[in-house]
Amino acid sequence: MSLENVSSNKVFGGWHKQYRHQSETLNCEMRFAIFLPPQVQQGKTVPVLYWLSGLTCTDENFMQKAGAQRLAAELGIAIVAPDTSPRGEGVADDPEQKYDLGLGAGFYVNATQAPWKDHYHMYDYVVEELPNIIEANFPVTTNKAISGHSMGGHGALMIGLRNPECYTSISAFSPISNPTQCPWGQKAMQAYLGADKSAWIVYDASLLMKDAAYHIPALVDQGLDDEFLDKELKPETLEAAAKASDFPLELRQHPGYDHSYYFIASFIEDHLRFHAQYLK
Repeated sequence: MSLENVSSNKVFGGWHKQYRHQSETLNCEMRFAIFLPPQVQQGKTVPVLYWLSGLTCTDENFMQKAGAQRLAAELGIAIVAPDTSPRGEGVADDPEQKYDLGLGAGFYVNATQAPWKDHYHMYDYVVEELPNIIEANFPVTTNKAISGHSMGGHGALMIGLRNPECYTSISAFSPISNPTQCPWGQKAMQAYLGADKSAWIVYDASLLMKDAAYHIPALVDQGLDDEFLDKELKPETLEAAAKASDFPLELRQHPGYDHSYYFIASFIEDHLRFHAQYLK
């Protein structure tokens, strides 16, 4: 595996770096960002928090806007942020150029339908290929947690619930909690997975949590002034699922907060401290 370093910036004694690589899973060139805390310069290996971003985002949004590096440096946690979809020449996109399908909108599923199936395997990329790359090339342990926002919150919850042996903890901001029952999720799943809705179930966090037999700690924050709250996000379905399976979910709802990175920046330290309890 050949990694090309795109950029390096020192921050809070650690390093924020971007890399490009050829992805075998996605059949295209991909970019990811990694924050390496100062402890790695002291010869230590550190655990990793994987961050999955939302619609229209890249690896840059969280790293530039969330303000997570200061506390991650203190706690000794690396942060890895992949892109949100495959990109490049020959990669399929929505012909109507809508923001909620195609480039920037991979939805963290493995597409089975043309033209998406040639590249859109973000589930396998996040679960298998990217962690293998990180663990082979950087001074990290195999301890990892997962978090995300909006579409990435859906991805973090769904991936953590499907792979509880791989992650110490899960968290999300404003997640698409029940994608089989909301317009964003239905559009993406119809396109990527086809009309058979039985294929959608394994990508729905509320359905997965309702039947979860293996429990790992989960934290979700939701702003109550979020413009997408009722139509797209549906946190009440996640709350009901947790009650049905006695899943250890802490759902916090915050008056006045919206869907933006101002909300994420306000509570990201709580999420880092939450994950640090289990990563160590």
